[in-house]
Amino acid sequence: MIRKAALALTALTALVAIPAFAGPPYDTDDPEPTDFRHWEVYGFVAGSGFRGTTDGALGLDLNYGAVPDVQLTATLPMAFSHDQATRIGAGNVELGVKYRFFHNDAAGVAFAAFPRVIVPSGGHRFGTGRAAFQLPLWAQKDMGHWSLFGGGGYTFNPGTGNRDYWKGGVALTREVTPRLTLGAEATHQGPDARDAGAATTLGLGGTWRIRKPMSLLFSAGPGFERGTRQAQFHAYAALLLNF
Repeated sequence: MIRKAALALTALTALVAIPAFAGPPYDTDDPEPTDFRHWEVYGFVAGSGFRGTTDGALGLDLNYGAVPDVQLTATLPMAFSHDQATRIGAGNVELGVKYRFFHNDAAGVAFAAFPRVIVPSGGHRFGTGRAAFQLPLWAQKDMGHWSLFGGGGYTFNPGTGNRDYWKGGVALTREVTPRLTLGAEATHQGPDARDAGAATTLGLGGTWRIRKPMSLLFSAGPGFERGTRQAQFHAYAALLLNF
């Protein structure tokens, strides 16, 4: 479960958004698409640890504003895992289309759908070798320097021992200065495998606008799985090019 959550951090999430810099570095996404005819390119590393095992991915998260209110997304990861030994290999590619079907700029309200398919390019080495499908909805409310966003959806997660599951989250960010945005989030996910429990994660993150077109993104926090007393951790960092 944690391996899948770590890969979800790479891009989920939303992860991908951007005038208000929601989505990455947070697992919770927002409805803001990439600007029309603009690119957002994230060079990221994400990881999580649980029960003595560290799993994660590094790679590129590509977003393009294909038409107004529509963003095309591709996440291209290299996966890694370390317990008693270290494994490195191709991760599962994620492809998605974010469609913002409603927005009212005066009210600061927006809604979007962001269906995604996880292509099993990592095979059984870093997954089940089966394609998965995510069907989330995201909403956002802007209030001056504050932004509240969240939502969630259902994941079809085929494979031996796997379970389909619901996942949701909410995040609150604030523009502290014109160059620095900080935020906090909480997510909850149902069991994604027969031997897994529901999981909750908390996180703190931020975006530092270095200079156009570069920004530095970061987040980290603990996680908790029902039925175990052992804490998890997760972390994410990325360099964003926006052009």
